Amino acid sequence: MSKNLIITASVILLTAIILGAVAAHALEKILSTELIETFEKGVRYQFYGGFALLIVGAVAEKFNFSLRWFTILTLLGILLFSVCIYGFCFHTQVPSLKPLVYIVPVGGFSMISAWLVLIIQLIRFQK
Repeated sequence: MSKNLIITASVILLTAIILGAVAAHALEKILSTELIETFEKGVRYQFYGGFALLIVGAVAEKFNFSLRWFTILTLLGILLFSVCIYGFCFHTQVPSLKPLVYIVPVGGFSMISAWLVLIIQLIRFQK
């Protein structure tokens, strides 16, 4: 078990749950239905990333290789995908946030890369 990874994952999951509640109960006065759905997509992918980190952290001792790149790419993916989506959703109030939408695909690519790195390491470092 990787205690630091599990703590990090837990914080990510906690904030995803809080942001999901905010989206469900507080944003309808501020955002359009379409932007709330977009915000919720960011929450969903933050949850996926956090859950992945939690599971991988829980079984970390089973791996005979470093999880460093998987962790870095997953965290970067959450930051660039979900956090940029959250910011973009408020572009009608703060127009300077609109360009964040162009960063979102980089976050998606980072999350995809994290899983590719893990798969390659699993293939290369079989016990």
